[in-house]
Amino acid sequence: MHVPGWHEATKELQAAGKLQMLGILQEQHPDRARLFMQWKEMHWPLLVDSLNLLEVPYVPITLAIDEHGVIRYIHPQPADLQEFLARDYPQPAGAPPAATRRPDLGTLRGAASRQDTAEAWRAYANALLTWGNPEQLDEAIAAYQRALALVPGHGPTHFRLGVAYRRRYDSDLRRPGDFQRAVEQWAAALSTNPNQYIWRRRIQQYGPRLDKPYPFYDWVNTARQEIRARGQAPVELRVEPGGAEFAHPARAFATHEPPQEEPDPEGRIYRDQRGFVQVETVVVPPRLAPGQSARVHVLFRPHLDILAHWNNEVGDDLVFWVNPPAGWEVDTRALSVANPPQPVSQETRKVEFEVRSPENAPPGLITIPGYALYYVCEDVNGVCLYRRQDVTLELRVEKADR
Repeated sequence: MHVPGWHEATKELQAAGKLQMLGILQEQHPDRARLFMQWKEMHWPLLVDSLNLLEVPYVPITLAIDEHGVIRYIHPQPADLQEFLARDYPQPAGAPPAATRRPDLGTLRGAASRQDTAEAWRAYANALLTWGNPEQLDEAIAAYQRALALVPGHGPTHFRLGVAYRRRYDSDLRRPGDFQRAVEQWAAALSTNPNQYIWRRRIQQYGPRLDKPYPFYDWVNTARQEIRARGQAPVELRVEPGGAEFAHPARAFATHEPPQEEPDPEGRIYRDQRGFVQVETVVVPPRLAPGQSARVHVLFRPHLDILAHWNNEVGDDLVFWVNPPAGWEVDTRALSVANPPQPVSQETRKVEFEVRSPENAPPGLITIPGYALYYVCEDVNGVCLYRRQDVTLELRVEKADR
């Protein structure tokens, strides 16, 4: 029985005080779970375990815990729940478990420096991400990196380092490449344990449709509409889902458009030499076997340090064109981002497409060329220009298993 099902089946028991529901999330963006809870009108507490500190291999896991903190049932059935509530469980022998307290970060930092063990550095990094502030993300990343230097190939550390990179990417402290680094760390974790559901799902969330078990967040827009219809304000999301996170699974790789005319085949549009727009690319997964597909995320950000901004009055959208190598397929060669209604803006723009390697692709690094065309302005009252920026996508083909 899924979570809303359990909630509906136990509402009267919860209201009578006979049962307390509690959720623990394995989620990179917990505010999305808050939106889901609001939508389904479930008001019980949620705890967040983005780092998978519990090391659960899959979800959901339903536990029936008695008043002494002892797990009595794992995945209980309705009949089990009736028996669970009807019984009075005895106090276990021995001292009750100690309450968990917020750790002292300075003490953990000192222990990690003195001991210089992977375990001590992991404990310090875990505490920083759990209890620290955004300004300590760099320190948490460095601590995980030190733990991996001492014990290479430790799956949980790779996964948590990926969580840290993605959290920094979603913050105001973002560094170019953080999203790709997160994906690479999650892939490294999964390579140590291909059966770890949580790690696999984190990659699939941003990955290609051929490897997607379900659409991860296609419910978000419906949830917002229904919450507003009730006269409520939906929970605000710090990071909006979209693209790969809305995409539905596919059984076969397919292109979705007829052949189109390339917008600048001879390269005549002037290049963005000053870097008015900064481009970041992310490939998920970063490595492919022959015949497999990946999803490519391309992000465009006006260079705020030089006060660059989009010129939306011209009417032409940002266009991105992909030129795959011979034998490679892309689902869409021409992509675009529509201009917002305001005359100028500085938002991040994003396109996503999927690429599939040939069945006989040799192992090694592959580059896929593309370019973007856009209108951009310099400074507040500066000149507005039509510019091209060439973009090179990189991914690696691995040797096929025999």
